[in-house]
Amino acid sequence: MRRILWIALFLAIPVFSLRAQDARPPKPSSGPSDLKIAGSVNTPLDLTIADLKAMPRKTLKVDNAHSGKTEVYEGVLVEDLLKKAGVPQGEALRGPAMASYVLVDAADNYRVVFALEEFNSSFMDSEIIVADTMDGAPIPGSLGPFRLVAPHEKRPARWVEMLRSLMVVRAP
Repeated sequence: MRRILWIALFLAIPVFSLRAQDARPPKPSSGPSDLKIAGSVNTPLDLTIADLKAMPRKTLKVDNAHSGKTEVYEGVLVEDLLKKAGVPQGEALRGPAMASYVLVDAADNYRVVFALEEFNSSFMDSEIIVADTMDGAPIPGSLGPFRLVAPHEKRPARWVEMLRSLMVVRAP
């Protein structure tokens, strides 16, 4: 009987220690108002709303196919953000860099991909922005605080709500 009690106690200790580990607070991470730009960049960035407000701004009036409404977004061109991170732009975007892409990630784990050239005005007039205001107000919590807006796409499938990061990746 004692042996059974010892075996039961031996088996219960790991269960209690696992529960204790689960109770630990999660490691600190970037807050909901941070936007990370990382990957194949010279200068990784961790930007706040205040950082974006201090940069040159772009305003876009767009027809949102999902909502059926005309919306006015204000924010910063992704091209300017990538330039600030040291990503090749203009004539410097050539050779192996042409096989680069940007993985756009949202807080709800939604992900989309853009070719790096889609953010470069020497290739196309994309006007893709990271917006922090919609119709003159901060983007609501359920959609924001940042939203990637690609105004010239016929379907807004790559408009990313709850934008969390832009990861520049060089294809092998």
